[in-house]
Amino acid sequence: MSKPVKIPIDGTLDLHTFRPKEVPSLVKDYVELCQEKGIYEIRIIHGKGKGVLRSTVHRILEKHPLVARYHDVHDGAGWGATIVYLRRP
Repeated sequence: MSKPVKIPIDGTLDLHTFRPKEVPSLVKDYVELCQEKGIYEIRIIHGKGKGVLRSTVHRILEKHPLVARYHDVHDGAGWGATIVYLRRP
């Protein structure tokens, strides 16, 4: 069994190093930890690929009660990341 990976809670979550089965719980936990730290805008990097991971992330965000809205990044880098805006307490 591998040790848990420590990731910084700084508003950017790069999913490239995680297995797809880890993504749902990781995204949910990360959103909650960001809100606890007062971070209300998050960048989730999921990559371009075939769009499967992007779709998974968007499904999770649609159902999360702390998420106010989200959109694909539109900065010339394509749709390899999603910006998430959290509700303020």
